[in-house]
Amino acid sequence: MAPLRVLRPGAALALVLVLAAPAAAAPDTPAAPAFAARLLDEKRTLDSRALIGKKVVVLRFQGSWCKVCTAQAGEIQRLAEKYGPREVEVIGVHVNDTAADARAWRRRYKQTYPAALDPGARIATRFGFKRAPYTVVIDKKGEMVARIDGSADEARLAKIIEPLLTL
Repeated sequence: MAPLRVLRPGAALALVLVLAAPAAAAPDTPAAPAFAARLLDEKRTLDSRALIGKKVVVLRFQGSWCKVCTAQAGEIQRLAEKYGPREVEVIGVHVNDTAADARAWRRRYKQTYPAALDPGARIATRFGFKRAPYTVVIDKKGEMVARIDGSADEARLAKIIEPLLTL
């Protein structure tokens, strides 16, 4: 057994200050890659850099062909409606969908949040996408604070979003 060491008074205070200091940003909160995408039903292009410092962003990588995406369509729409007025931007990114299929799916499930196409999953791949649905939450500093592979229901996303609104 190692002998017990007694710290000098100054060393003990230094240790307390180090332990009490706020932790540096976690290395698992990388910066979100910037992207630009033309929105489905609009004539404008969304540039993600314009949202940094202004909004929390929820990127929902989805597809009209995805059963889980379809099952959660109502929850994602409610999330967009609830948090839209509170500086949260929900953006649907339709991976490997045609414009016609994505538009029909959005109409059928009454999706009103902005959406873009991602043919070939070029944008999705930059965010670590493996399969749909895949949801990324980006804080106002532009850092990816959550990456959810698979199901991401409204309650789970709300628990991630709420603390980001007070920052």
